Amino acid sequence: MRYFLHLAYDGTAYSGWQVQPNAPTVQAALNGALAKVLRQSISTLGSGRTDAGVHARHQVAHFDAELPAGMDEALLLYRLRRTLPADVAPLRLHPVPPSANARFDADARTYEYFLLSAPDPFRRDQALYLDRGPDVGLMNAAAAHLVGQFDFTTFSKAKGAETHYVCRCTEAAWHPVPGGWVFRIRANRFVRGMVRLVVGTLLDVGRGKHTPAQFQQLLWAQRRVAAGTAAPAQGLFLSRVEYAPGLTPGE
Repeated sequence: MRYFLHLAYDGTAYSGWQVQPNAPTVQAALNGALAKVLRQSISTLGSGRTDAGVHARHQVAHFDAELPAGMDEALLLYRLRRTLPADVAPLRLHPVPPSANARFDADARTYEYFLLSAPDPFRRDQALYLDRGPDVGLMNAAAAHLVGQFDFTTFSKAKGAETHYVCRCTEAAWHPVPGGWVFRIRANRFVRGMVRLVVGTLLDVGRGKHTPAQFQQLLWAQRRVAAGTAAPAQGLFLSRVEYAPGLTPGE
């Protein structure tokens, strides 16, 4: 049986989502907990690969397993919650068709990046504090140029595994939240490093280094060296993964 597991995690202590040799990762922690609870080797596949220090309010992973006699999905979820470290939280578990794929069947993903307008010691690993506020109006004018279908080569890390860099972005804007601002971006797919490079370059706009029109030209240039410095990892969250209704019952 194939299952979708919805989970959240604080990525501070991890070297990203994907299993790596000699490094703690969320996927490795999840695989190990599932193997311990189910007493069988388990390999998960996530909807996306968050980088070191990046968090998730909603990540989805699929895995194949036969539940032991006497164990149902509710009991598996309960035991996973007791087995996983406190910074990884399983939220929901449900069966899906054998062909369902957490990565390739996702219709859209939403990321959020948080800025603080005042220092907050309780959010030092979950948001970026700026001692001088950027011009959010200019950043929103620039972000509006991201909505549509474009080649995002400018905002991608080199040596990625992507075969192409075209993404269809349906939302990109800064919004006020208590204590600061959040940048919310939704697209059908994201290339490696895209959100942090977009945020870093938008911050350059907010500091007066680029105009919104120049930001648009950077996007169109399709040159990696044109982007600004990537924003630090701690402010970034994978906040929502969307699927067709039949793959996520109850949503």
